[in-house]
Amino acid sequence: MNPIFIAGPCVIESEELLSTVGAELKRINDRLGTDIIFKASFDKANRTSIRSFRGPGLERGLQMLSDVKSRYGLRILTDIHESWQAQPVGEVCDVLQIPAFLCRQTDLLVAAARTGRTVNIKKAQFLSGRDMRYPVEKALDSGATEVWLTERGNCFGYNNLVVDFRNIPDMLDIVPTVVMDCTHSVQRPGAGDGKTSGDRRFVPAMALAAKAFGATGYFFEVHPNPDQGLSDAANMLELSKLESLIERLAL
Repeated sequence: MNPIFIAGPCVIESEELLSTVGAELKRINDRLGTDIIFKASFDKANRTSIRSFRGPGLERGLQMLSDVKSRYGLRILTDIHESWQAQPVGEVCDVLQIPAFLCRQTDLLVAAARTGRTVNIKKAQFLSGRDMRYPVEKALDSGATEVWLTERGNCFGYNNLVVDFRNIPDMLDIVPTVVMDCTHSVQRPGAGDGKTSGDRRFVPAMALAAKAFGATGYFFEVHPNPDQGLSDAANMLELSKLESLIERLAL
């Protein structure tokens, strides 16, 4: 089975950014024969500070994602934070993502499942891989036909994460698709004076280690100028480095 790749900017910042990233993902798909799913958030509802940039909101954000889908022929993934968002998001997006902090929210999982779209549940920073059987059960019992799980690290004291790669095979015992979130896993939550910091140097190593543990998908937040990004700037991979990394993972 070919690995799944998910990539895009953390948050929708502008039409120009979406076009730049969308065009590059299409080019990579055409050259490598991959099927990269485009990811961007219309609302970052879980930012550290109330002053942080959140995005354009649901209505405008979904229109911008729909434009990317039609212009570049890319499948679309975005996250939802409240159950009422599931239905309109499901009309545009191919994959609905449940944020890690919310992966036990029953109403959110049920609403996402009822859209008929693929549901990608990110493992909470406070749960083990084996614990994820219960969010999966909630989604499947509510009508979901395809559920993915995503590893994104665990809390390691304050302001830090560590990845226990044994979570990947543990979650593969629950579902056939387990994605490694290679950029959020290098975060240092809340360690950036009112925002999350991190270290993108470790992103390729996270991906290659996950491959060794059997991951079937890889998630990268990418940006042409990550340090200028309006969310997760320290963790996003440079867009120019994505193609070579995908080549290594797709072998």
